[in-house]
Amino acid sequence: MAQNKEKDNLPVWDLSEYYASEDDPQIDKDLAQYAKKAENFAQKYRGRVAKLDADEFLEALKVLEQLSQMASRLGGFAHLNSTTKMKETKATALYQKVVEQLTHADRELVFFTLEYNKMSAAAEKKLLSDKRVQKYTPYMERIRRFKPYELKEDVEKTLLEKDVTSGSAWVRYYEEYMARLTYKVQGKVYNDAEISKLSLSADAKIRAAAGKEINRVAKDNSFTVSYIYNMIIKDKATEDEKRGFKRPMSARNLSENVSDKTVDTLAETVRKNYKNIAWRFYKIKAKLLGVKKINYWDRNAPLPIEDDANYSWDDAVKIVLNAYDEFSPKLYNIAKDFFENPWIDAAPKAGKRSGAFCSGPLVTEHPFLMLNFVGKRNDVLTLAHELGHGCHHQLRQKNGILNETTRMTTEEVASVFGEMLVFQSMLNNAKTKQERISLLAMKVNDMINTAIRQIAFHFFEMRVHEERRHGELSAQRFNEIWLEEMKASLGPAVVVDKNSEAIWEQVGHFFFLPFYVYAYSFADCVVNSLYWLKLTNKVENFEDKYLHLLSQTAIGDYKEIFKPFGLNPEKADFWQGGLNLISYYLDELESLLK
Repeated sequence: MAQNKEKDNLPVWDLSEYYASEDDPQIDKDLAQYAKKAENFAQKYRGRVAKLDADEFLEALKVLEQLSQMASRLGGFAHLNSTTKMKETKATALYQKVVEQLTHADRELVFFTLEYNKMSAAAEKKLLSDKRVQKYTPYMERIRRFKPYELKEDVEKTLLEKDVTSGSAWVRYYEEYMARLTYKVQGKVYNDAEISKLSLSADAKIRAAAGKEINRVAKDNSFTVSYIYNMIIKDKATEDEKRGFKRPMSARNLSENVSDKTVDTLAETVRKNYKNIAWRFYKIKAKLLGVKKINYWDRNAPLPIEDDANYSWDDAVKIVLNAYDEFSPKLYNIAKDFFENPWIDAAPKAGKRSGAFCSGPLVTEHPFLMLNFVGKRNDVLTLAHELGHGCHHQLRQKNGILNETTRMTTEEVASVFGEMLVFQSMLNNAKTKQERISLLAMKVNDMINTAIRQIAFHFFEMRVHEERRHGELSAQRFNEIWLEEMKASLGPAVVVDKNSEAIWEQVGHFFFLPFYVYAYSFADCVVNSLYWLKLTNKVENFEDKYLHLLSQTAIGDYKEIFKPFGLNPEKADFWQGGLNLISYYLDELESLLK
């Protein structure tokens, strides 16, 4: 199937393989069938799970797989459809309707994991002696992991159903509210998806106007956004307390199957490198921009030596696919499918969510990529990033619907690695010293955004969640904590003041995925360690081992999946090793500048 195209030759995804449109009558039929199927499942298995034999247990799991597939198709369509139509009432109303009805039906399924966790060790061992059941070991282990934090069935049902009008409702409000905001720069009106691109302008006046405008609009809406954030934090804290989680990030870490201690070690290691990496780089960047200090909005500014070239969509696709092919023809063959089918939506437009993502609602089928492509070099790297996610998804299709789960800590490995492939390809093909300087500066800049800045975000999150335990935080207090963490991470060469104090409102992960941000740094350090091994040829058959690693990220133990590379994430020097690659590139940059 050929890729759909919009203006400027940009692709548009086609969601009709899920449902024809928001008015497709099949949506209501599937919602009704899902509810009935869930009800029948409860009638058949409630009170019996702990005593099921292998045949009955497998029969139950097959039904759960069918239900998961149905829910993913319904929820996936509603979410993807609304992502590009956040100003259209019909699209947002459908999303809410699907969420509410699926959540209501899911109450009937709550009993299954609770009853499984009441199964004796002997009964579980007997089940697992059956090779057919062994296939579901990752799923069963994940259920067991949450046993200490489970509540009674009636409480679990209440929490599930109340989420629609509490936590999830506030997230939906935030996303739709932000999508409706408009920004005005030099007489032109921009939407949320467009304004951030101006910070990449070669014109310092445009960058300043855009940066100040983003902050002004944020401050004008700070009452509403601060109120939303207070509610999201409180809602999370309430559930954490009921379940017995001691720290705000512990629930997220349990989902990742990573210890609080490991995350603390990562965060502290990165913080110790603020000065040697971020402070050092921004001092260099200020000099390259011809100023003593750079403003907050200049962090991603292009250098004067750059030609500010624009890339067509076809150019970007060619660059990315060539880099993937140079690394691994197997990876290339997976990647090219995304451009031969209508799986990508790339054009910025009013009502479309800002940023970029990869979403694969159906585990056994292809995912979709969303971008806001305007032709800058950063957009080429963003395409490489999201395509990495897409290939990662495709490599995991055989794991099974119930076994597959999103582990944020490794979810970003393929995406960041994809960016690294394209960067290194660009660097290898650089024709002049200036081009090499420009590429190295861009890459170090991006790595700081991923490995360093995201940890500064993490410390911001930790502090506001801790303070919220003692009462609501004002917009001013959010701003104060934000400025403190940004100043600490960026250093004295970056001006961080009242003109950037409300930018935290733009960080969507704070709202819809609390404590996700450290995963970027986690993955960046992992990728840096892996890529260093590739550069130094220290691992035989690296490409095949890497693709196998990607296939195991959701179901394998961290220590085991990194063992073929001689890496152990439990050791503190693992994180420092990942950060050392940034220092390596920074050393080369300084050497070229001398």
